[in-house]
Amino acid sequence: MTVYKRLESYFIEERKAELLRQANVTAGHIAIGKYMLDDTKKELFLYEIEQISKELESRIIVVDSQGFEVLDSSMKEKKEEGKKTHVYKEMLIALEGKDLAVKQEDNTIDAFASIVDQEQILGVVRISAPIDNLVSETLDTLKNQLYIFTVLISVIIGIISFFASEIITNPLKRMLKVVQKITEGHLDQKIDVKGRDELAELGHAFNNMSSKLLQIDQSRQEFVSNVSHELKTPLSSIKVLSESLTLQENVPVEMYKEFLKDIDSEIDRLTAIINDLLLLVKLDQKEVPMTIKSFNLNQLVEDILKRLYPLANKKNIELIYESFREVALEADEMKITLAISNLVENAIKYTPNDGRVKVVVDADHQNAFIKVIDTGIGIPEEDYEKIFHRFYRVDKTRDRETGGTGLGLSITHRTVLLHHGSIKVNSAEGEGSEFVVRLPLKQN
Repeated sequence: MTVYKRLESYFIEERKAELLRQANVTAGHIAIGKYMLDDTKKELFLYEIEQISKELESRIIVVDSQGFEVLDSSMKEKKEEGKKTHVYKEMLIALEGKDLAVKQEDNTIDAFASIVDQEQILGVVRISAPIDNLVSETLDTLKNQLYIFTVLISVIIGIISFFASEIITNPLKRMLKVVQKITEGHLDQKIDVKGRDELAELGHAFNNMSSKLLQIDQSRQEFVSNVSHELKTPLSSIKVLSESLTLQENVPVEMYKEFLKDIDSEIDRLTAIINDLLLLVKLDQKEVPMTIKSFNLNQLVEDILKRLYPLANKKNIELIYESFREVALEADEMKITLAISNLVENAIKYTPNDGRVKVVVDADHQNAFIKVIDTGIGIPEEDYEKIFHRFYRVDKTRDRETGGTGLGLSITHRTVLLHHGSIKVNSAEGEGSEFVVRLPLKQN
């Protein structure tokens, strides 16, 4: 099962890369928070590591530069005496500043990332997690499908050899060549389908599968690239600002304050991106915890608009609220608040000065409707589906002007789907946009 082995290897490598990224993010967070250097932050350090461990469903171990264990998220009681040492090959490599991830014999993956502060290695973060159930299930499904596919091909080849028909063998040979290329990673390969027989149907089905695999791979690459860019930008700004202060002598206090304020702003932006990413990870889980209760949707929208009035007033934007009836909605109030806030805040950000943003609440006997209408820059029709992709922005030249993380609409879209609702957009460039959210009044 060469194909299965390659797919298994592919998924495992993806899992290793994901855990290594998480380990690097955690190590960077520890370095920024100075947790390894400040004992007064020990309780906060412990709390944050435990939270990250719960979110990742993994075990996190932090060791110092000498290999002594500082923290283990799996230990309920932390002991100060008789600290455990971690002296093994992977840990020693990480202590030399080389990050790595390895698959262990017990079907777990360990990722090691060094904690670096001002080019000094303070220790290592080790994240241990089992291979995802989703990966195992996917691999088992693929294994069964590949087995069935192999049996089917074997039967077809047997019939072909029995009849010794060159007309039938040639299409199969071409198909097998394409299958081989796809297993080698060339996901853009297609089968040249001719005729309307069973082989042609199989070719069309295989081409559809290949297209979906290519689309998934491209989406993954684009997402990883966008995440890297979004995280790198504030870090680069912080580095430039901090170097400007450290490399200059007799820097005025005013400049110190200005640069530190800019650094604080970039840290806030970085924190917002990471928080939104963690929220999206939670929303993407198979079973998302939902606190369903009945609440007044009208009051919720009014409260949201009150909080956003100062943002609208800065641009002299008229913020209008219209309600046709009182609406009692069964939903997760916190998640719905965040979703509607994202929509209204986006409308304000992308509406020019002296514009107008209108929010309408209505309902029928089954669904509640929230409309957010603005007189902003508008959205091209070809971008309607893309605007809900993570980090996608219609006008990339306005990224820094409008702020935000580029994840708001993705969070809104996922939240609406979790409530079995829908979200639609109508827009015209230069005229404005209208977002229509439909939510069932009651959750089954």
